[in-house]
Amino acid sequence: MGVTVKASLGREKYYTEVIAGENKLITDEPVDKGGGNKGLNPFEILATSLASCTAATLRMYIDRKGWEIPMINVEVNLENYPQTRMAQFCRVIDFGTTEVSDDILDKLFKIADACPVHKILTNEIEILTKIK
Repeated sequence: MGVTVKASLGREKYYTEVIAGENKLITDEPVDKGGGNKGLNPFEILATSLASCTAATLRMYIDRKGWEIPMINVEVNLENYPQTRMAQFCRVIDFGTTEVSDDILDKLFKIADACPVHKILTNEIEILTKIK
């Protein structure tokens, strides 16, 4: 599945309008980095992609199996270590107050790793850049 997004940044420092299809969001940088903190920063967007994709993938599987798990919470912490060229995502998944058996938890753990964004982030990534 391919997606196209367009980011437009004018003179207001780091305030960026991002359009994907019919949807729009704002990104910005925190005040201490010179921005206005009017939207998520790019690292937050990256972590959001993993968290939301994981939750959606789990929901699809849970619904298909007919399991009664009404709430899925996914928290992602992203640490970037530019000096070592390494980044680490720590993903914590919980199902609220629902008791889930160990057998089902094992299956859900595997399904979380099958989320499409997880797969992209753990594969080799190539970025091609062109300037018009």
